[in-house]
Amino acid sequence: MPFILEPKHLGKDNVSQVGGKSANLAELINAGFPVPDVFFVTVEAYNKFLEHNDLKARIHEIANNTDYSDVKSLTSSSESIKKLIVEAKMPEEIKSAVLAAYRKLYGAPQLDISIIKPMEKPFVSVRSSGVSEDAEGASSAGQYETFLNVRGDNDVISKIKLCWASLYTSRVMYYRHKNNQPQESSIGVIIQRMVNSEKAGVAFTIDPTNPVKGANHIIIEGCWGLGETMVQGEVDPDRYIVNKENGDILEKHIGEKAVERIRDPMTEATVKKEVAIDRRSAQLLSDYEILALAAYCKKIEQHYGRPQDIEWGVERKNIYILQARAVTTLEEKITRKVEGTPILEGYGASPGVATGVVKIITNLDEIDKIQKGDVLVTEMTSPDYVPAMEKSVAIVTNSGGSTCHAAIVSRELGIPCIVGTKKATEVLKEGMRITVDASNGKVYPGEVEIETQESEEHLDIKTKTDVKVNLAFPETAEKAKYADGVGLMRLEHMLTKTGMHPIEYIRQGKSQELTDIIFENVEKVAQAFYPKHVWVRSLDARTDEFRNMKGGENEPTEDNPMLGWHGIRRSLDEPEILKAELRALKMLHDKGLDNVVWELPFIINVNELRKSKEIAKEVGAPENFGIMVETPACALNIEEFCRAGIAFASFGSNDLTQTALGIDRNNARLIELFDEMHPGMKFLFKHVIETCNKYGVESSICGELPSNRKDAVEFLVKTGIKSLSVNIDAIDKVRKWVSEIEG
Repeated sequence: MPFILEPKHLGKDNVSQVGGKSANLAELINAGFPVPDVFFVTVEAYNKFLEHNDLKARIHEIANNTDYSDVKSLTSSSESIKKLIVEAKMPEEIKSAVLAAYRKLYGAPQLDISIIKPMEKPFVSVRSSGVSEDAEGASSAGQYETFLNVRGDNDVISKIKLCWASLYTSRVMYYRHKNNQPQESSIGVIIQRMVNSEKAGVAFTIDPTNPVKGANHIIIEGCWGLGETMVQGEVDPDRYIVNKENGDILEKHIGEKAVERIRDPMTEATVKKEVAIDRRSAQLLSDYEILALAAYCKKIEQHYGRPQDIEWGVERKNIYILQARAVTTLEEKITRKVEGTPILEGYGASPGVATGVVKIITNLDEIDKIQKGDVLVTEMTSPDYVPAMEKSVAIVTNSGGSTCHAAIVSRELGIPCIVGTKKATEVLKEGMRITVDASNGKVYPGEVEIETQESEEHLDIKTKTDVKVNLAFPETAEKAKYADGVGLMRLEHMLTKTGMHPIEYIRQGKSQELTDIIFENVEKVAQAFYPKHVWVRSLDARTDEFRNMKGGENEPTEDNPMLGWHGIRRSLDEPEILKAELRALKMLHDKGLDNVVWELPFIINVNELRKSKEIAKEVGAPENFGIMVETPACALNIEEFCRAGIAFASFGSNDLTQTALGIDRNNARLIELFDEMHPGMKFLFKHVIETCNKYGVESSICGELPSNRKDAVEFLVKTGIKSLSVNIDAIDKVRKWVSEIEG
């Protein structure tokens, strides 16, 4: 792999090569969004750097000898590793590749002509791109380094090494240890033309604090200058709410934006300065800019097929998209009624209600004061606060908006959080017992009577067509159990939390351990939904996924992993995988959880079904499988599957569209052709649904399609499909659609 890659060679699935942020930027560029010019330093460059300086073994030794429960030991290890990286020499071949790409970024010839005539070199941002930082459910916002207004060859090279070193800050090491992730991780680096933003901020294509009522809202927050000021919670940002469906601006909150970060024209450094009085309370974005930005946000969500968290900047009236990632936490809390008179109010950034003792933190030296169950009160949190935040029952800050660090991490941790109170550290006193009602942004003295109400957010609508839910993690089962069952439970996402590649358990002869992990996790979901069905998809990890987990390096390399060795074809080649899963299924049924049914992914012929039944019989597990319809071969052969005996047939619409239309769904050039409702797709949907109905077999769909497109839901329901399985935040929306369609 080269040390430098350009966006044209990459897409969102190239995380293992360049890291999450880089892969998403490449995806956006290739889809035609206004992203500043950029190139990427690859993970391979980092690995080569370690190898060249013989650092891997030394880092491993330091990390293994660290006492992660001792702050001093952790800090000492972190500083030692960072020093090794920063002081090591970058190999000349990597340095040359980086500087050649940097010169190309500003239009200079590949030959360095500075010996004759110095050229004006551009300002760039140098940003870390961790391989695992944007993983679902990760509470790691802002853990890796970003450097703004970087200029010149030496500065670029030094900042790259600092980004690499940020892989071993104490907070990152602690986070990996706590989550049972290996310390030997990987990182890429983004080198991007610096947007000298006059105004910047963050947008969400869903209200992250109220994802049911706010499913059709685009939330935009912004401040003067660089967006870092807002993320740090140093200003009360402007906040605009736009109706995603019709473009109406539903709400404007004009904040007090008293400071800004800009590039100092004299020193060329990023500085924080006070904003002129007349601009502080002025509307940041014009109505046109609000709607233009909202339009970009909606298109980005449509491109990815799920809600997005988007960083943006405006330079000389041009809107730029600086980053986009999936919103990793969408949870609708049960509403609670709190009686009493509040002593403090702010913005409820992470909903919920909690009672605890106030601990006021004025600097990092005091975070050890936080004990489990305390309320953390501070000016604003930073990534260094995460260990203390995890112990807290609630968080209250003076500053910040819905996109500041405290807000983002609190939502990911599921902790009630109120930001922007302006005077929390003055009004609240050390040792006070308070009740934090973050659903309504209010703080009450003492332990207030709380009346828990059943959530009114879920629509009480009965439909003939079942609306089920897709689940990746068992922790979300309780909040989704009002659905009509689980139409897709993914094993591979659940297993990634163990830190070891699922296949590695088999390689190491730990198949029973794998069985136990599957049993324990599926059991939670099965109990929550009983007696409603829980359909568990057999392991379907492509060979290019999870390479950075322990054992992932042993996966084979394929030219086209999406059409390669995965799904049931791999499980039959390596039957110990399927046996481990089916032993878990047997244990579940033996415990009385007979609502669990296994489904076979990427199946193409009936012989695969028959062989799977033989293996089930061998281990004493139920032989009644469902199947995923993800290829035309399976769809057109559905009658033979029905005759052989299947519990259900569920469309995987993303893969079926790819295989039916002959389109690589990761190829940005072809995105306009990727249509799940292509006439050919409608034919396959209709053929499978009607054949299943003929044989009394339940037909279903579990891709992104029913979560996002009402026209698709209408076609499927009118064709006679028996169930739809959707994302957790789309259950009520789709139920309403189905009710309207069924009349």
